[in-house]
Amino acid sequence: MTGCATLMVQGTTSDAGKTTLVAGLARLLARKGRHVAPFKPQNMALNSAVTPDGGEIGRAQALQAMAAGVALHTDFNPVLLKPATDIGAQVIIHGKVVSTLSAHDYHQYKPTAMAAVMASWGRLLEGYDTVLVEGAGSPAEINLRDRDIANMGFAEAADCPVILVADIDRGGVFAHLVGTLELLSPSEQARVKGFVINRFRGDIGLLQPGLEWLEARTGRPVIGVLPYLHGLFLDAEDALADARADKGEPGLRVIAPAFPRISNHTDLDPLRLHPEVDFSWVGPGQALPPADLIVLPGSKSVRADLAWLRAQGWEDGIRRHLRYGGKVFGVCGGYQMLGRQVHDPLGVEGAAGSSAGLGLLGVDTSLAAVKQLANVSGEILLGGGAAMRGYEIHMGVSAGEATARPLLRFEDGRADGALSDDGQCVGCYAHGVFDAPEALAAVLDWAGLQGAARVDLAARREADLERLADALATHLDGARLAACFGPAHAPALSQILA
Repeated sequence: MTGCATLMVQGTTSDAGKTTLVAGLARLLARKGRHVAPFKPQNMALNSAVTPDGGEIGRAQALQAMAAGVALHTDFNPVLLKPATDIGAQVIIHGKVVSTLSAHDYHQYKPTAMAAVMASWGRLLEGYDTVLVEGAGSPAEINLRDRDIANMGFAEAADCPVILVADIDRGGVFAHLVGTLELLSPSEQARVKGFVINRFRGDIGLLQPGLEWLEARTGRPVIGVLPYLHGLFLDAEDALADARADKGEPGLRVIAPAFPRISNHTDLDPLRLHPEVDFSWVGPGQALPPADLIVLPGSKSVRADLAWLRAQGWEDGIRRHLRYGGKVFGVCGGYQMLGRQVHDPLGVEGAAGSSAGLGLLGVDTSLAAVKQLANVSGEILLGGGAAMRGYEIHMGVSAGEATARPLLRFEDGRADGALSDDGQCVGCYAHGVFDAPEALAAVLDWAGLQGAARVDLAARREADLERLADALATHLDGARLAACFGPAHAPALSQILA
């Protein structure tokens, strides 16, 4: 196992740039011929992806696997927590749901989760020459130190070196770095080999005295200062990306509710990024703006988010929108909301019971105990039957007369989704339904934007991964970075990172 080079990226805060740095390093090293695996011991996120081995992992690790040029695998994220309430989460181990636990009960479960983490870790060390590890949140969260498996608890168990990344754009970067280091134990402090400062804009010369002070104060090198990369598109781990962009006159207005338990909101990235689409998330307390298309995204707690939607006045707003000729598209949980009833007899997503849906599609949904996970491809039955690809992650089974007019037809012959009698309302279970350029064009045409520009999300992601790797190659000190992997690996890595 000693032949595998390992490095863990921890952050001083959430959204400091851990995911981005691991993705960029994975692409940089893969371009140099390294066989790289991403790894996040424990991820808490509602954005996920389906692996070829039939499991579910955090979407950030799927992105990092794409950056590394390797097939997705459940070992890349052995523990995934999907919050269902403020105090409880669905627990996914090696890609499969094992339970829904409160925060207290999960704390007791952590030794079992740690065993799963270390099993995956061992397999990755055997199968790759480099493993890049992403921490979660901050290692200095004192209340989470006991039985930690996400940050230093894992680093200590795996004997893994660590670098710390901090976001200078939010301010207080030196306090973040020094304070985080000070709150670690002596053995944990010894694991921190250097710092990366992220999202810098301005004159680097004005920052230099601070960098020199930081190195003198901590005895650790600054590996690099990364610039603020404007317009960088990478799949978000959880936070909603800014919907606004510098666009010309929009051809289509699209809105979507920011549910409290929104899941896989990256489904809407093709709409958000389209140059002819004016896209807006609508949060609590905000008035429903005029739109051509309303998209109801996925939800981890459909009945609870449906109640929230009603409390915000969306039900009346959606009906008014349809009366004026607007269109509505529901994805997964949003599809279930569009039906007549949502039944949860087993209490899969909360208290057992049923809720009336919006009644816009002739389907009824029951939540089952077994989650359905699959990557799918086929055609979208709007217009001429454009090619689509996507993935299923759902515990609901929907049936009713509207399914006789499906929205999607998969290559294995299965149908998915439904279309209303008047053609104004559609829904499906497949996430990623807007990703393929042809499918997106078909949806935009149905919604009222004919002849829309072609937007290829996969090509955009690939170009931005290359842009990110180029930035790391320019702004990171290759020799200092290589040294962080330890003396056994520094000489070889120094040659390829120079």
